[in-house]
Amino acid sequence: MSGKSTREKVDGWVILDKPVGPSSTQALGRVKRVFNAAKGGHAGTLDPLASGVLPIALGEATKTLAHFADGTKEYEFTVRWGIATASDDAEGAVTATSDARPTQGSLAAALPAFTGEIDQTPPVYSAIKIDGERAYARARAGEDVAMKSRKVLIHKLELLEMPSPDEARLRLSCGSGTYVRSLARDLAVALGTVGHVTMLRRTAVGRFRIESAISLEKLEGFGHSPARFGALAPVETVLDDIPALALTAEEAAALRQGRVLRDPRAEHSPPEPGTLAVFTDGKLVALAEGGDGFLRPARVFNL
Repeated sequence: MSGKSTREKVDGWVILDKPVGPSSTQALGRVKRVFNAAKGGHAGTLDPLASGVLPIALGEATKTLAHFADGTKEYEFTVRWGIATASDDAEGAVTATSDARPTQGSLAAALPAFTGEIDQTPPVYSAIKIDGERAYARARAGEDVAMKSRKVLIHKLELLEMPSPDEARLRLSCGSGTYVRSLARDLAVALGTVGHVTMLRRTAVGRFRIESAISLEKLEGFGHSPARFGALAPVETVLDDIPALALTAEEAAALRQGRVLRDPRAEHSPPEPGTLAVFTDGKLVALAEGGDGFLRPARVFNL
């Protein structure tokens, strides 16, 4: 019996609208099964209770995950006032209650203090590693977990509505590493109460927006039919914001072999330093570092 894998080489991005329920890892596994893909990864974890944009990289697209990791993220979320939980969301046990409720005016007045660069302590129930072990694993084991504060960047935080005195719906645009659950917790405390997140939906990651995302149900409905590949965006989709450089087939072959090349841009003027997306005949070859008159391959693609 052969031990050879029956998985296929599938390269590209799936912009998934993850439903509430599965973890990001479980959602990735289901997408890989649809494509029978040998390799995959996801950009930006979503909790099981969260839904929305989960960019999934298959095959060679996984080599661009690091480049994509720092993209701006956008969320819509609901905070329930008066109840604090161990996980800062609806899944955790209740740890405190309060009869205090913010007014729309007091909430609006508090939001500016939570924009710009702020200090934030991640939730105890998070995937951050402490001495090599996930914080949530330590917390579930009954340990008293001390999370370190860190700087995060909040681009925009606005109130959408207050459907009742007990809850508010907000929209957030933020940088990488921001925890919405921590933001809701700290906002409640600043307003003289306690609170937790009851709904969280990510509406954008970088250039990927919810309007162009595909539901897991629809994707799985394709089965293994050719229609599934209509949901696959090219590997280079996430590289639109970096300069592109076209090389000859011979130069591209040398770069794929890991060789350092003379930068053809240097013939005309000193090139700007930085990362380049290198193409030949319209096909992505590599991410290369340039700027000193030479091109050095950083990531080579097999497409």
